[in-house]
Amino acid sequence: MNKNAGDNLIAKDRFAEYIGLELVHVQSGYALARMEIKDYHLNGVNVVQGGALFTLADYTFAAAANADGIVTLSIDAHISYFKPPQGRLLTAEAREISAGRRLCHYQVDIFDENREQVARFTATGYKKR
Repeated sequence: MNKNAGDNLIAKDRFAEYIGLELVHVQSGYALARMEIKDYHLNGVNVVQGGALFTLADYTFAAAANADGIVTLSIDAHISYFKPPQGRLLTAEAREISAGRRLCHYQVDIFDENREQVARFTATGYKKR
C-alpha cells in the first residue's frame, strides 16, 4: 500500500481494529478486507450480526474510496443480506462503479469462506476537496 492521506484515515479506524477487520489489499478504487468471525460478532440466533457485516463493507468501501488520497465520506449506503455465512472467515471486496469530481459509487460484495456471496453493499461517497 502506498502511504497517503487515505491510508492514514484507514489506519486510524479504531472501531475496525476493535472488531477485528483486516485490510488485505488496497489500491485506488479497489479494496479487499477480511474478518474472522468471533462469538462477539454473533446475534441472538447465532448468525453474524447485520451490523458487523455492514461495518466490514463500509470499512472496505472507505479503504478503496480513500486510497487516492482524497478524503471521501459515505453519504448514502445500502446493504442486502442474502444468506447466513458459513465457516469462520468473511471477505469483502470493494470496487468503484463510477467516479466524478465530487461523487463516487461503489459496490462491496461479502463472501464467506466457501466463496458464497452473503451480502452486497452499495455506497455513494462524497469527495472532499
